[in-house]
Order: sequence, then structure tokens, then C-alpha cells
Amino acid sequence: MPRPLRAALYGAFARAVDARVEEAANALSEYPSFGDFFARRLRDGARPLAEASVIAPCDGVVAASGPIVDGTLVQAKGRTYSVAELVTLPSLAAALAGGAFVTTYLSPRDYHRVHSPVDGTLVGYHYVPGRRWPVSARFMRNVDRLLAVNERVVIELATAWGPAAVVMVAASGVGNMWLSHLRQPDGAGVGTDTRVWHASGEPRHVSVGRAELAAGDELGSFLLGSTVVMLLPAGAPRLRTLADGDVVRFGQGLVAGREGGVA
Repeated sequence: MPRPLRAALYGAFARAVDARVEEAANALSEYPSFGDFFARRLRDGARPLAEASVIAPCDGVVAASGPIVDGTLVQAKGRTYSVAELVTLPSLAAALAGGAFVTTYLSPRDYHRVHSPVDGTLVGYHYVPGRRWPVSARFMRNVDRLLAVNERVVIELATAWGPAAVVMVAASGVGNMWLSHLRQPDGAGVGTDTRVWHASGEPRHVSVGRAELAAGDELGSFLLGSTVVMLLPAGAPRLRTLADGDVVRFGQGLVAGREGGVA
């Protein structure tokens, strides 16, 4: 995007979708492309984190949430799918039995980076090739097992309560996901995207050397909008009740009771 046009075009888009550009770390003219604009970081202090053991990993609207019952997750009313087919790792799926999940849909208005919801250790990124169905509510209601069919990255975490996961699901127009803790192919730095993996069409399992994380540390980002599924083990704190359609923001406390305050 030519620099003289950036502020006007990004600003017009932000007004159209009600995006909060005042939270952005940089001036609009500093983002070379719409992808960079969507993946913008927050300015320091824009989102104080709640003092809670589980926080929202991203912005968005709750599409579904609740307990993991018999290894099953709710996609939409009347439609379910299994943890095993979502994460594709039998040991991880077994460790999440009896836990809880929150599925969050990110629209173009939202902040698009994804963060760790808990303190713990980043074990690895697991890339799963697949379709790119749209993830709007209409498609979630009508496409069977959509979240387990679409291309995705399963981010495996180790926590004090057992294994957990954050799953970034691709969608129509959202096939490029930036992963913060991967080494670039030329070894020049940390952080790269999934385009090469997508081109190969093969699953990938990449260890990151067990990077220590605090709740709120960055895991990756989308370059438009899509869906994040957070999965916690049975030993994790009980999450507060979330209704489909509730708006959540990164850093918001999700634990029931006194811990569940909003940042």
C-alpha cells in the first residue's frame, strides 16, 4: 500500500467496521499492507491484563463454550465435533478429557493477535492442513465439523493443571497465520508464517524448545479474522459462564467467582 494512501484507506476501513485504531502501537501510515494492519500490535498499556489465572486469549465474539463432555465440543446448536479430530493428537485429546473450552470468532473489527490464556510452557505448534470454509455463524450452523475440517494450527501448552491448547483456525480469506515463536527459515529471527506449510499440504509438528510463557504472552496472529478455540484440562479453574454472542477482549478474566473480573 503506497504510504500516502495508508492512513486514509485504513482509517476508512476502521470506521466502517468499528475497529479501535487508537489502540494500535503505530500510526496507520506505518503498516505496509492490510495484512500488517490487521496484525497490528497494541500500544503499551492499551490492555491491562486481569489478575486471573485464565484470561481471554483474543478479541471476538463467543461462538460456543462449556465443558468437554465425552470428548465432544459444541460447534453450534445441534452440531458437535470431537476434541480428537480437532487437535489430531491422541495424547493431547485424552489429557483434555473432562475439561472446558471457549470458541471465539474474530471479525475484521477485532485485534487479531492471539495470546496465551494461562501461565505455562509452549510445547509446540502442530499444523493441520484442511479446507478454508468461512467461519461465520451461518456456516458454523450448517457445515458439519467445520472447525475440525478447516486448516488450523494447534498450539500445545503445558500448564500446572496439565496439557492445554489454543487452536487457530483458518478460514476463507484467512489462510496465512503468523506464529510468534518459530525460527525463520534463514535463521534471521523468530516468528514466521504458515504459507510454506500450506503449499506442501502436509501436517507439521514443530517443537519450540519448551518456551516459558506468562498469561498474555503472544502466540501468533491472523492476517484477517477467523476463530480461536481454547481448551483447558479438567484440573484448570472453573470458567465463568459465557453465552453465545458475548463479546470478549484479550486480557479479560475468564475464571468464575472472585477471579473472574474484567481487566
